[in-house]
Amino acid sequence: MADWWIFRGDGEPHDGVARLPAPLHSRLFDGGPPIEPQFGTARATEQHLGSPTQGQALLLSAKDIDLINAAIYWRRPLLVSGSPGTGKSTIAHAVAHELRLGSVLHWPVTSRSTVQDGLYTYDALARLEDANLLRAHGGGGGGADAADPPGGGPATPGTDIGRYIRLGPLGTALLPHERPRVLLIDEFDKGDSDLPNDLLHVFENGEFALPELLRLRQSRPRTDVGVTGGDEPVTVQDGRVRCRAFPIVVITDNAEHDYPAAFLRRCVRLRLEEPSRERLAGIVAAHLGPAVARQSDDLIDAFLDSRQDGTVATDQLLGAVYLASAARLGVEDRRELAQSILAPLDPGP
Repeated sequence: MADWWIFRGDGEPHDGVARLPAPLHSRLFDGGPPIEPQFGTARATEQHLGSPTQGQALLLSAKDIDLINAAIYWRRPLLVSGSPGTGKSTIAHAVAHELRLGSVLHWPVTSRSTVQDGLYTYDALARLEDANLLRAHGGGGGGADAADPPGGGPATPGTDIGRYIRLGPLGTALLPHERPRVLLIDEFDKGDSDLPNDLLHVFENGEFALPELLRLRQSRPRTDVGVTGGDEPVTVQDGRVRCRAFPIVVITDNAEHDYPAAFLRRCVRLRLEEPSRERLAGIVAAHLGPAVARQSDDLIDAFLDSRQDGTVATDQLLGAVYLASAARLGVEDRRELAQSILAPLDPGP
């Protein structure tokens, strides 16, 4: 274990993030005033890591941990590539658990995802409908903005603009927290080709604007809005959100995608290799217990054989081991189970 590591990868929670040195001047952010994070539930982390000894499930090499720590020190996104089931998203949960940074903010990317989806949503239609209902019941008129009084005081219930804005995972991660939140941008390669370039401004500046609130900042400088993973609203000042501690961003990619050079230059790149036998046994032990792992050599062998014919995910192995153990299958049934469940996802011709 290197002395300089903040994240050690051993699964033992600690406050090492408190000794993280000050960043380079270009990565120093001054958002504020600082707010208390809302961590929500850590159930997703428990599902990813298995037992508290989740270091077994990762079994990262020293080089892998070097790169993870480099991203934490430099305040740069960590771009993790590898085949499905290699543990890419688990890294985000392991970092959050070990460094006591709360639940992971998860942004699953699709072909329709835009940067604004990650930053915030604004339900203008619902606000307009509520304003019309309010007017219909004698609650006043003048449009939706009439409910936003000068100076940011109490608004008419039902039409206050903040009620219709919710910060997304990226937007919530960029709130002025004293300690960084962990943000997982999952399956980034599914996104539109413009998404990496669109993220550059946010990653470089650590802030973003909400145009709907910028327009009202003279009459309403403070607006309470919803957040991802929390029940309590937070206050946005002058229509802008700026981070204080740049989030620990883990971006996963199922293949080495051809991203723009400007985007790659701002990331720390980590390639995860296919899990070895030792790592597979560790994953099974973390999720199903050491005793089950010791009895699963045949299924691990079948998994490794199937991997030579195409892509198989560790979820398939876990499912097969669980069924074999729970149903107490005999040798022949286990062999048939392996042939069915551990079939490659993309078999060759």
